Amino acid sequence: MEIGVTSFVETKPDIETGIVMSHAQRLREVVEEIVLADQVGLDVFGIGEHHREDYAASSPAIVLSAAASLTKRIRLTSAVTVLSSADPVRVFQDFAMLDGISNGRAEIIAGRGSFVESFPLFGYGLHDYDELFNENIELLMKIRESEKVTWKGGHRPAIHNLGVYPRPVQNSLPIWIGSGGTQSSAVRAGLLGLPLMLAIIGGNPMNFAPLVELYKKAAARAGHDVSQLQVGSHSIGFVAEDTERAADIFFPSTQYGMNKLGKERGWSYYDRSSYDAARSFEGALYVGDPETVAQKIIHLRKHVGITRFMMYVPLSTMQHELVLRAIELLGTEVAPRVREEIAKWEAEKE
Repeated sequence: MEIGVTSFVETKPDIETGIVMSHAQRLREVVEEIVLADQVGLDVFGIGEHHREDYAASSPAIVLSAAASLTKRIRLTSAVTVLSSADPVRVFQDFAMLDGISNGRAEIIAGRGSFVESFPLFGYGLHDYDELFNENIELLMKIRESEKVTWKGGHRPAIHNLGVYPRPVQNSLPIWIGSGGTQSSAVRAGLLGLPLMLAIIGGNPMNFAPLVELYKKAAARAGHDVSQLQVGSHSIGFVAEDTERAADIFFPSTQYGMNKLGKERGWSYYDRSSYDAARSFEGALYVGDPETVAQKIIHLRKHVGITRFMMYVPLSTMQHELVLRAIELLGTEVAPRVREEIAKWEAEKE
């Protein structure tokens, strides 16, 4: 069972002062967060790609490379790379370089992206949203498989027996499919035999169990070894020494972030009752003391089949020291508890 952190490197206004930190400051802070996550024994850190004023990381590979030489064992991944509006050749090259700098710790989580700013920015039409992703994931996997590539698609110039360099340290650079929870994306990941990362950020996480089963059935049908495939969860959360303290600290910035996004997407107003329902044992918020958070993650593993849990923290802007403390507790108290319990459970099954 892998435990890690996801950050979108947000720069929304501070809820108390209204001050918006610079992109540069937030980028430096997230490098510190990655270094700490490595020091406290977490398995993976993911950086999301965005092209908006309130997110500082347009290129996850650059942020992760800044942390690569400062860390020793933690895996470094995008979360996600917006592959529909990216050049698969450049994506592979960037993460192959990250793999070299980190000595084999790079990964890619490829997705369509829940924001669409990158499409007009790079000259792509939203009417090609799905087709672009399908073509680009095909090319990305082809580059991974072979140093010399011959390929032709409908949106990118053809490649005729050209080499793509540098090559990564890992024999096969890990590529995951990131999904918001649609059946089509789960089936696609299964048919391709790629690990699946689910954004479980609302509702009851147990509702994702049928989707995981659908993914595994598709993988088996395509002839892949299902036992070797990983399923991850990207879930919002926060850890503090006391559950009520954690809830009170995390609520204001979470409410701000949810309502800012909600205005864009037509969601209902997010209040304290919505928040408290979401942090209940059946909800999708992993907020509380280490034992509370650990038990929710264990439940997710046992009943949904998640093998990698990534806590998305912070949502909106929070004090850097609070984020660092949450990462420390996740690594030193939550992760060991989860691993211990899951190891016992797996042994009992055998």
